[in-house]
Amino acid sequence: MTLDPGVFKAYDVRGVYGTEIDEAGAELIGRAFPGVANATRIVVGHDCRLSSPSIAAAFAKGAREAGADVCELGLAATEMVYFAVAEGGYDGGAAITASHNPPKYTGAKMVLAGAVPLSGDAGIGEVGRRAMSGDLPLATTPGTLTHDDTLTERFIESCLTFVDVSKITGLRVVMDAANGMAGRYLPGVIERLDIDAVPYFLELDGNFPNHEPNPLLEENREFIEAKVLEDKADLGIAWDGDADRCFFIDDAGNFVPGDFLTALLADHILRQHGPSTIVYDLRASWAVRDAILAAGGTPDEFRVGHAFIKRRMREVDAIFAGEVSGHYYFKDFSYADTGLIPALLILELLATSGKKLSELIAGFRAKYHISGEINSTVADSAAVLQRLRERYADGRQSEQDGLSVAYDDWHFNVRSSNTEPLVRLNLESLVSEADMERRRDEVLAIIREGA
Repeated sequence: MTLDPGVFKAYDVRGVYGTEIDEAGAELIGRAFPGVANATRIVVGHDCRLSSPSIAAAFAKGAREAGADVCELGLAATEMVYFAVAEGGYDGGAAITASHNPPKYTGAKMVLAGAVPLSGDAGIGEVGRRAMSGDLPLATTPGTLTHDDTLTERFIESCLTFVDVSKITGLRVVMDAANGMAGRYLPGVIERLDIDAVPYFLELDGNFPNHEPNPLLEENREFIEAKVLEDKADLGIAWDGDADRCFFIDDAGNFVPGDFLTALLADHILRQHGPSTIVYDLRASWAVRDAILAAGGTPDEFRVGHAFIKRRMREVDAIFAGEVSGHYYFKDFSYADTGLIPALLILELLATSGKKLSELIAGFRAKYHISGEINSTVADSAAVLQRLRERYADGRQSEQDGLSVAYDDWHFNVRSSNTEPLVRLNLESLVSEADMERRRDEVLAIIREGA
């Protein structure tokens, strides 16, 4: 049995298949999950990684040994698992996936009833403790096993209700599924839309032969950026490995940062639904706050991470939330993140506005000069934060998540990684690109002092 305690992360279970987690380890996790989740009925789906079918079967076996009735979904994007849990009234569920990681990884994203996520401080740690202890009594009667082969169609139909399908017409759209789980539902979506779709890499392949399924990395976007220009498309959309995130390329072949996309979606949603609260993560450009206010909404800045964002949305009854990392959450989708609904909303916005995506975000690019997230390897992250506190003591400081410092015309956030000896910097200037670069380099010099 292989189960390294390090696989129990802040937001999910994730590790190298075979050396950090194997089927026997997954079975123990599955056996621990029902007790932590207080679940008697759960669903289990998996992504297309080569290890995922056997890991999913082991997880399901463990859950049944604990007495839970299990419905196997088979191949399913993570957002499809969230949908299945909420739609079917299940007590919980697990998506066997390592998201955007390279092929050698495996893992699980686990949720409670209503698709409420487990996280490091709210369930994952306890699952890990029980699984590692081996103190997992078997149920007198194992749970039942059933299968659901109709989920994909139900999921597509539900997501399409978020838009007026009849208005999505006349667009040429490049789509890159990276051989990941978006390929599970995109064919069914494309046939329902009156668009000129140019799809690439929809074939599910756990080797990810064309490029890694992580569009946040520039090298993984080069293909779709070139294809948007080559195919003279209105936009490009790329999905990560488990398809709970989507990323956009404008008609000029340029990547649209996640905070600008959040601002765009916030404006579109508020104009459709009226005044509402919208949550966004504290790394984001002030473009998000300003767009929400301009559209009559209430901005609510919160800490980074899907478990925290989803909890906050429930607390303030937010209609929508967005993160810089490409996660977009919807109240009417169980407050969960989805890679399909934001794609549909942007298609609807472009089709109805008559404007190009580059035009819609031109104002953001001109006014808000953002650094993007920059990682630095450090020996002592606490010392780094203390140096920054002292150097920028005249700024408005907050420690909701790492250290945030704001001035009237620029601001930054520095956070420590949950899993690596890294700190992550996000910085923005309202003055100019040159001012952003100058301040970015100044903050980075303090972060990397003595490195």
